[in-house]
Amino acid sequence: MDINVVFLIFKRPDTTAKVFETIREAQPRKLLVIADAPRPNRPNEAENCAATRAIIDRVDWECDVYRNYAEVNLGCAKRISSGLDWVFELVEDAVIIEDDCLPHLSFFRFCQELLHRYQDDQRVMSIAGSNFQFGRTMTPHSYYYSQYHDCWGWATWRRAWKYFDFEMKLWEELRETSFLQDHLGDRQMAQYWRIKFDLAYESQRDTWFYRWLYSCWVQNGIALIPDLNLISNMGLHPGATHTIEAAPYFNLPRAEMQFPLQHPPFLFPNRSADRLNFLNRCHINLPTRFTRKMRRIASGIKQ
Repeated sequence: MDINVVFLIFKRPDTTAKVFETIREAQPRKLLVIADAPRPNRPNEAENCAATRAIIDRVDWECDVYRNYAEVNLGCAKRISSGLDWVFELVEDAVIIEDDCLPHLSFFRFCQELLHRYQDDQRVMSIAGSNFQFGRTMTPHSYYYSQYHDCWGWATWRRAWKYFDFEMKLWEELRETSFLQDHLGDRQMAQYWRIKFDLAYESQRDTWFYRWLYSCWVQNGIALIPDLNLISNMGLHPGATHTIEAAPYFNLPRAEMQFPLQHPPFLFPNRSADRLNFLNRCHINLPTRFTRKMRRIASGIKQ
């Protein structure tokens, strides 16, 4: 396929091999691999990192392979963000897959078509592969516009990544304003994400994604979300960096995107889908009355 695929790997040869086989089916023209180095004093981690990197040597189709392997452990936030900086020095756009996110093959074509369609539309900053509506249809179209960017199989452009702000320079000023509530239109969502952004800003959570989501929201950037799930996250196990608590959004079944794509006629966020995504994806305990209200709104409003 005429796409650039970024493969984020670390120390899990089992899941990496499964995801690699799907990438092999897609046969991208370029494969850019980002890997962190093993952490000191972690038993077997050096061996597992080596075994994971060796999987990349299995490329057997016509493909330019680029490797960005850290020599010392950088941690999740710095490794992935610095790796994506490197990626977008080389290519204009890319599909990005982590080593535990298993895509349906149609995910690659979905990204390929939307990367081309929206390449010059500054309002759109990412394309997601995951859908957390648990089978509920939220739009008559193939995808909907959202304020929620996601990282379990996604794509973006150099023009969007240039706004990534690792240091979250404006957060100290914005957190004291109504920025989040104005942007999200909901007090509960604003409170939740203020806590998450504080954790990232104060370096209490080794995450690049909260910093990316913040960067997108500061730019009022829109995401494209498929109306069915194209990605299954297999990362729930004791050796995972973050995903160690059971939740219903792990190991979701993958569906096949149908083509030609049915494009939404208007570009504005699907608020009902975003509310339901927040409830299902963020996995938080909200008051029962509030939860019922949000689900009722999500069920009754279509894009």
